[in-house]
Amino acid sequence: MSRNLVSAILFGAGVFAGGGAMAENCLKVTLTGTQGGPPVFQGQAGAGTLVQYGTVENKCNDVRLQFDTGRGTTQRLSQAGVPVGRLDAVFLTHLHSDHTEGLADMMQLRWHFNSGGPKVDLVCSEETKSPLGFSLSCERFARHIGDALIKSGEISQRLAENKKRLPGGPADLIEVKDFKPEEEAQEVWSKGDVKVSAIRSTHIAGHASYRVDTPAGSVVIGGDAGNDTRKPPRKTSTSDQVEKLAKGADIVVHSTIHPVMGPDGGTGFPPPIYFRQSNATDLGGLAKRAGVSHLMLTHLIPPVGAPRQGPYKLPDGALTEDDYRSSVVDSGFEGEITVGSDLASVTLTQEN
Repeated sequence: MSRNLVSAILFGAGVFAGGGAMAENCLKVTLTGTQGGPPVFQGQAGAGTLVQYGTVENKCNDVRLQFDTGRGTTQRLSQAGVPVGRLDAVFLTHLHSDHTEGLADMMQLRWHFNSGGPKVDLVCSEETKSPLGFSLSCERFARHIGDALIKSGEISQRLAENKKRLPGGPADLIEVKDFKPEEEAQEVWSKGDVKVSAIRSTHIAGHASYRVDTPAGSVVIGGDAGNDTRKPPRKTSTSDQVEKLAKGADIVVHSTIHPVMGPDGGTGFPPPIYFRQSNATDLGGLAKRAGVSHLMLTHLIPPVGAPRQGPYKLPDGALTEDDYRSSVVDSGFEGEITVGSDLASVTLTQEN
């Protein structure tokens, strides 16, 4: 068996290399949103990654997994040719709104047209207490996902139009499968040849990073993970747990902050927020040490072409893709680099 990288930056679905007659299985990774944090720049969708597995003949479409659901996820999935009603599972790295606020939209649409089921698995960390004493709960988030629509009367109005819809609204279509993130990877979901494992990682309480393993290849979704040590001195800004999870993987998808946002860059960006993110150069080092062949940078802070990150202006003007790529190359990483834009994708195939 051998794995071939079919394409690095594709837009839309169903693009495969020649010689597909020999290919059996394929793994496709699509960035459904690359906006870094809560701001909005030129209509970019919020954080999210679609992972598909199947055969070349069915365009890798046997299993469809969505990791994080930032704003605009429904629109990007539509452009990728994956209706929300056909997702097998949704995985949340953490409960920051820029990674979750698209889920209500997705589930309301699913409730409209797929109330007969099946339910979608929502895989996430179990309720976790913050160091400040409050609790972060994926289960409560799911249970109350449609509350605004219930309180406004919309759910009742639409039920009156179609009694086949579920009476509890979109929450009735979610099957929460939470887990306790641990120091070692654990399997948290599977379907056929597709296995998903998770590991504890540091960003906010309850943050987890994921790895998807298939016969066609493997991908790690780091989320917003950073090093357990939240400020210098430290060897790297990246997560030791993500590096462990990434050993031998083919692709790593990870949130990225450019070094220009650091304390010496003149942007005024808050150092505590900068230091809890993984910077582009250190991500290249992680990928090199883990033996990863392709690094996909997403959740870019700042976005390519943006003169500022939220209120924080870049003194020397907007960054380019080459600025991000050069920062990664400075680490010595020699693999493929995708500087993420919405709907950029990478496809791996398994050949006889």
